[in-house]
Amino acid sequence: MLQRIKSYIIFLQTRLEKLKQDQEPENHFIFTDSDIAVIGNLEDMFSDYRNFDLALTFRNNKDQPLNSGFIAIRGTADGIQRGVAFLQEVLEVYSSKFMRASRMLGDQLALAWVVKSKPNFNMKEGAGQFHGMPLGVKVIHFKGSRKRLMLEAWNYYLSSHNLPDMLCLILRSGRAKYDF
Repeated sequence: MLQRIKSYIIFLQTRLEKLKQDQEPENHFIFTDSDIAVIGNLEDMFSDYRNFDLALTFRNNKDQPLNSGFIAIRGTADGIQRGVAFLQEVLEVYSSKFMRASRMLGDQLALAWVVKSKPNFNMKEGAGQFHGMPLGVKVIHFKGSRKRLMLEAWNYYLSSHNLPDMLCLILRSGRAKYDF
C-alpha cells in the first residue's frame, strides 16, 4: 500500500508538470483498487460538485471511516497540488504511525488519521448504512466474499456497454490472486 501511494504522488507530479507546461490538457484523475467497478459516468462528480479537489470513499465505521479504494482528484493545477500534498501527508503518517499495521489496513488508518486531524472534519456526515443497492450508484467496490462476483459483473457490463479509450494506471497488488 505504501508503494501505491508513492506511485500516485509520482504520477500526479508528472501530470502537474505537463499541465503547467501546456503539454497536456486538464484531466481529472481517479485511482481505484482492482476490485472496483465503475458503472456510471464519473464526469458528473466533477461538474456537479465544483468545491472539492480530492474525494475519498466515506463509510460509517468508527475505526475505518475512509477507504483508499477510490480516490478522485480534480485535474486543475490547484487540485493536483492539493492532492499531492494530501497524499504526501498520508504517506508520512503511514510511515511514522502505521507501518506495523497489516498490508490491507495501514493506508486506511493513515487516511483516517490525516482527515480526522483536519479541524472541519465531522464524523457524523456521510452516506450512512444501507441495505441492498442504492439508486444512482456509479462505483461498486467488491469487498470480502463479494469479490467472487467481479468477473460475472464485468462480463455483464462489457456485453451491454461500449467502453471508451481511457488512460489507466495499473498497479500490481503484490498478491497474485487479485492481479488480473
